[in-house]
Amino acid sequence: MQSPCPPPPLNMNHHGLHPKPRLLTLNCHEAWIYQLGSLGYPLDIVDGLPNRHVPSWNLGTRPIPGNSRLITLADTHAPNTKYDCIIAHSMGDLMDIRHLPGARILVIHNRLESRIQSSPNAPDPHQVKQTLKRYLSLIGGSVVAVSASKGESWGFSGGTVVVFGADIQHYPPWHGDTAAGLRIANQITLKKEILHWNFHQNAFKDIPVTLVGDNPDMPGVHPSKNWEDLKTILSHHRFFIHTAHPQLEDGYNMATIEAMAAGLPILGNVHPTSPVEHGVSGFLSDDPTTLNQYAHMLLNDRDLAMRMGNNARQYVAAHFSLSQFAAHFQQAIENAMATSKTARRDKGVSR
Repeated sequence: MQSPCPPPPLNMNHHGLHPKPRLLTLNCHEAWIYQLGSLGYPLDIVDGLPNRHVPSWNLGTRPIPGNSRLITLADTHAPNTKYDCIIAHSMGDLMDIRHLPGARILVIHNRLESRIQSSPNAPDPHQVKQTLKRYLSLIGGSVVAVSASKGESWGFSGGTVVVFGADIQHYPPWHGDTAAGLRIANQITLKKEILHWNFHQNAFKDIPVTLVGDNPDMPGVHPSKNWEDLKTILSHHRFFIHTAHPQLEDGYNMATIEAMAAGLPILGNVHPTSPVEHGVSGFLSDDPTTLNQYAHMLLNDRDLAMRMGNNARQYVAAHFSLSQFAAHFQQAIENAMATSKTARRDKGVSR
């Protein structure tokens, strides 16, 4: 962890008139947090929190974003510590920073069904939704979902959605010289139902597939060394795989969007939220035998994989660009700050 240091001065915008909002977030989903660097706002990241899969910032996933620094939770208790907007990723995060003033955004990364499915003591979904809504109303907090389906699963239908972003210029040219599929996933054993893993195994049983991720119970499977290593791995593989249970996960994740940005065609099951256009940027099928045939087709035809990968890359540029993420999340921050201000005024709070 970086050594604690004094809070950075607030940066002025390009007109030199108003300070940029100072942000705080808690370390979770490094790949998602890295996107916040595209906003250009000063950002503190609380690191070293307990009960996390990785106890400190995982440089194997992403470098620390620009305009940011790692701090401890204790550092947020320092006198005169103030943030314009705090970005949380769970109810636990909201409780950890309850002592701080400032607007709050809760980012919804997972479907409620998948969270309940993986919980040892499954709570009542209706109760979870009502508890969360009451607490957010109490603190004047806002919600941003990474997809419409994930927001809806928590009861925020029609709410703010800011999808992931990827800049196709950040990825090296695609080579596809490794005649194998690629899948990036962590904790596969714990997420077999969510990842539709049995279907994956049936569809690709005789296909060479490289698995990348933190899966210590799977021999020979390792996470990437760093982001540059991950981009190199993407550039050499022939196609990317994403399978997901339609009731538990979206038809894509950040790794899928990153693979498309890197120029890989995508193979997976049919899913209502998949960004893949069948036969154009990849192949989709709910029949494992058919999907297996498509995989063999791409292994035997690198030019076809290249054409489909180019289509995938252009789709990301049009629908999942990093600039779109930055613009939409900046608006979400402004809205959250306005909501928080209104809530404080209604309660007669001056700060």
